[in-house]
Amino acid sequence: MLTLLHIENIAVIEQADISFDRGFNVLTGETGAGKSIIIDAISAILGERAYREMIRTGADRAFVSAVFDGVPELPWFGAFGVPFEPELLIQREIFLDGRNLCKVNGRGVTVSQLRALGGSLITIHGQHDSQQLFDEQTHLGLLDAFASDGELLNDYAAAWESVRAARAELERLNLDESEKARRQEMLQYQIKELEQAKLRPGEDEALEARQKLLMNGEKLSAALNDAVTALFGDEDSRGGVELLDEALGALGGALRWDESLRGSYDRLRELSFALSDAGEELRDHRDSLGDTEAELDEIGARLDLIHRLRRKYGHSCAEMLDYLARAQNELDDILFADEKLRQAEKVCDAAVKAAEALALRLRELRKQAAQELERRVCQELAELNMPKVRFLCEFSETELGPSGMDGLRFLMSANLGEALKPLAKVASGGELARIMLAMKNVMAEHDSVATLIFDEVDAGVSGRAAQKVAVKLRQVAAGRQVLCVTHLPQIAALAEHHLLISKSERQGRTYTEVKALDRAGRVGELARMIGGAVITETTLRSAEEMLIQ
Repeated sequence: MLTLLHIENIAVIEQADISFDRGFNVLTGETGAGKSIIIDAISAILGERAYREMIRTGADRAFVSAVFDGVPELPWFGAFGVPFEPELLIQREIFLDGRNLCKVNGRGVTVSQLRALGGSLITIHGQHDSQQLFDEQTHLGLLDAFASDGELLNDYAAAWESVRAARAELERLNLDESEKARRQEMLQYQIKELEQAKLRPGEDEALEARQKLLMNGEKLSAALNDAVTALFGDEDSRGGVELLDEALGALGGALRWDESLRGSYDRLRELSFALSDAGEELRDHRDSLGDTEAELDEIGARLDLIHRLRRKYGHSCAEMLDYLARAQNELDDILFADEKLRQAEKVCDAAVKAAEALALRLRELRKQAAQELERRVCQELAELNMPKVRFLCEFSETELGPSGMDGLRFLMSANLGEALKPLAKVASGGELARIMLAMKNVMAEHDSVATLIFDEVDAGVSGRAAQKVAVKLRQVAAGRQVLCVTHLPQIAALAEHHLLISKSERQGRTYTEVKALDRAGRVGELARMIGGAVITETTLRSAEEMLIQ
């Protein structure tokens, strides 16, 4: 349940703290006072899209936070690594540059992650929901939500994905003959070209490194030669190894008289071995350079070939070898297409049969659920002052598709003696609002969301029907939290908690304020809603009477 909403710098709201209670809460106020802004702020907390235009003029950011209590341990917490607590704090900052900073219990989350959580906390029903009832593409989804056949729907979704994948594979294999011949010729050419190159993984990198080394061969050879000469000497000079050996000979003789020199002798002897080994390694490396010019020519020719192939098949030898493997597999598919096609057809047929079996199970469950939905909606509409209404779920058979093999549309007859017709052709604005409310109330029985928001869903409703809608909203609020933005005094009078949204002007700026009304305040606001700008004793008495009921 939403207990506290804090808003900063959203449209005309500079700052507001709004407390909500369990049960039936209403928000009222003059048109343009800012009621929709509060709904926008709640939507932002739920991860819905937030625009920088929402930010109050002159501010560099907007901020919204909300506290929820009694939150169940939803799978969302484990999925996104956020510590679970029954009391939940959600915060969102919206910046002028388009950035969003979202936190749940102090842990940073993305907007999409916040949206995944929001749908489990609050459901918002607005006027556009009523218009969505005109869209027959949504009717099957509404029935499925009522039927609560999520496990079967998931099974069918997996089966349909298998059908889709199998059909895609069939389409890939079932090329026409001319396309097969063209593709086969191209693949054979590419495979031959790559196989003749005899590429090895990492060969290009090794050759480029060797080429770089050899291009500095003369300098390298001269340096190595100088090092070898310094160690082993030449015709004109003695090397370090010979001099070190001479020092060892002299020191070995000295040991006969002074054994304390043994440590120095041993270190020099080890140094002599190490120096000789290093010198031999340098000599071998110098001699291995050989004819660098000839090797450079070979490497250059090989790299030219590799670079030419790179332009067609990949950025490295590894990528080109991967392409070769894929080309060989594709060529095999073409050469053995008939056999593979037969196998793919078998797989596709099996996938279709499995999906059709699940689709038929879905149809059976949907038709059972449709009968109950028809009964429940008619019952709800009777309580909403539409006792003569008839409501029908009309099925049609379709080809196998993402939703099964069923088409569905809702039909209605609002008055006695009239034929059943699509909602768009028979429902007035007020009737559509009541149908939507009836549907939402029925759906709420299958919904675990603790907070429902109705944003001016009473459009087009008045008189006795408005009273019925008010009673229904009060019933919906039993056992859960309902927030309702309304212009109808009949609805506001039945609320358990009443919030007034008002705006004022100070120093050339507009400010919106939110105030919880006591009984006297509620009487005054109901009188305004009944009589408008002119409040008389009569309207005040009417307001009092409405609150007593």
